[in-house]
Amino acid sequence: MSPASEAMRVQTAALEQTLQHLDLITCAVEAGGAKVVLRKPRSAESLICEEDFEGDERLPYWADVWPSARALAGVLRGFDGAGQRMLELGCGVGLVSVTGLRAGYSVMATDYYHDAMGVTRLNAMRLAGDGDARLDTRHVDWRALPDDLGRFDLVCASDVLYEPTYAELVSEVITKTLSPTGTACIADPGRAGLAPFRECMTARGLREVEALTVLVQPDDASGGLVQKARPGGAGMTPGAVGLPSAHKVMVYRYRWAASGASAHAFD
Repeated sequence: MSPASEAMRVQTAALEQTLQHLDLITCAVEAGGAKVVLRKPRSAESLICEEDFEGDERLPYWADVWPSARALAGVLRGFDGAGQRMLELGCGVGLVSVTGLRAGYSVMATDYYHDAMGVTRLNAMRLAGDGDARLDTRHVDWRALPDDLGRFDLVCASDVLYEPTYAELVSEVITKTLSPTGTACIADPGRAGLAPFRECMTARGLREVEALTVLVQPDDASGGLVQKARPGGAGMTPGAVGLPSAHKVMVYRYRWAASGASAHAFD
């Protein structure tokens, strides 16, 4: 084993140790025809904190592998991110961010849960070669967005519109972080906030350039919170003839409208 490989092994083991309270397991998920072997908490439900929920109704959705994340990761597999920057809003266990690293992007993975960023870095160290060197993680609250995040060539998020009020928040974050020539990719299974989000994006000067339907086959990696999620999407759709039912996910791609965003958008 080379000195660099040994150093990475030691760093990975040390990070695993700091995350042992999450009771991590190894699971394989399919995304765009590729199998990705992730580390994730054994049970998202076991991480529920009554204090967090009473404070802002926060639940550890991050700890499950959602069908929308698998759909978005499958789409990103076909992207060439060499020399470009990617921002993920709500990185969860890191499936989408790791896929972005593998596609060549330098990635900023953000989440409201600090543990999510730790697990994302762990998966980047295990799966993305030199990707850990191209990964930054940051705690971000959309209601108090940091002024120094910068702008990105790709801004992406999966299944973040489960509350109608998030439509305005997420569209505002995208407006403030997407570069003038950038692309935003949002994967959603039909949540309550999707329709107002699409309206907000148009009002903010962003044009929907693609709406791709992805059927995601069920697997064992999705934990309890996926099955007990708040209503408004992620339902099962009959598959094609000879195939099982699947989660129907839409992946929307946005760019700034040809006329450009408002004058203050890139201040």
